Amino acid sequence: MPETMLALALHAPGDLRCEEIPVPTPGPSEALIRVAWCGVCGSDLPRIFTTGAHRHPLIPGHEFSGTVAALGDEAADLHCGDRVVVYPLLWCGRCDACEVGVYAQCRDYDYIGSRRDGAMAEYVLAPARNIRKIPHGVSLQAAAMTEPTAVALHALRRVGHPLTGRTIALFGAGPIGQLAAQWLQVMGVGRILAFDPDAHRLDLLRRFGVQEAFGVGGTEPSRMVMDRTAGRGADVCIDAAGVPATLGQCLASVARGGTVVALGNPSADVSLPVPLLSRLLRTEAALVGVWNSWYSLHRTDDDWHVALDAMRTARLSPDPLVSHRVSLASAPELLAAMYHRNTTWMKVLIGEEPKTEAGAEP
Repeated sequence: MPETMLALALHAPGDLRCEEIPVPTPGPSEALIRVAWCGVCGSDLPRIFTTGAHRHPLIPGHEFSGTVAALGDEAADLHCGDRVVVYPLLWCGRCDACEVGVYAQCRDYDYIGSRRDGAMAEYVLAPARNIRKIPHGVSLQAAAMTEPTAVALHALRRVGHPLTGRTIALFGAGPIGQLAAQWLQVMGVGRILAFDPDAHRLDLLRRFGVQEAFGVGGTEPSRMVMDRTAGRGADVCIDAAGVPATLGQCLASVARGGTVVALGNPSADVSLPVPLLSRLLRTEAALVGVWNSWYSLHRTDDDWHVALDAMRTARLSPDPLVSHRVSLASAPELLAAMYHRNTTWMKVLIGEEPKTEAGAEP
């Protein structure tokens, strides 16, 4: 094991440095993971450039894959060389939510990449209980997107009933919206009406089989939804953008007794006009929130198991979402360009080309 590693250390909002720091040592129940790829989440940009983290310096990054490099004495069921992904929320194990296994609702959680050091580095520590082995046939690149893939699945499961044959309106076609669209196809929805201002994103949706993908200029999306559903509206409306306008469009588009899913990270305060709020009441539509995903220690139908299995069986492929693969040294420049919108991107992965078994990497 080397004594030092490269890492992106956030010292203050806007002060991200590629530095050489000591390689951390795993505790008794931890694993040290050699990072293959770390994805850039929509929450990373404001954390790095605007709001800062819970402490500084801090290494960001919570969407990642890698291989086990070292293990603590109590880290069971893992071996050095295992290809793995990590559920980034570290639950306390003591609160009422943890007692029933709803770890995402933990009252006293820690979090890799925002509260403790994350994976925009050559190595990262993780508790053994948070680690999932990557199935054979799933590349490290694809596995690095397990976390957003699981979140998109969790959002659709929050609807609470099967989506087969239903009409879905999807607002926002960034990475999380694209993954939601893929899951909707897997689930056999009847129809997807998707909206985004970016032509490239719409083209990518069409590549995934979403034929009714529209820009947002001209006729407002809610009117288009109503026109294309004979005034009925969509059974499920998904806000995958997190801007006030998209939530309003969802509320204006939902059918009677339908569901609005708030999936995108909010970018600003939302003020609901009386007609929209009144419509929510009169249609008796449900408004559900989404945060994180369902991770289980003992079951195999949780979001993380299902996401990895969908990649293994090729029912879902996140690889076409990757627009950039960049080294740690080059990442600060690209991240700044993304934040200032001086470049276009879909999914950005940070890391070095890993050396793995033949055929594992694309």
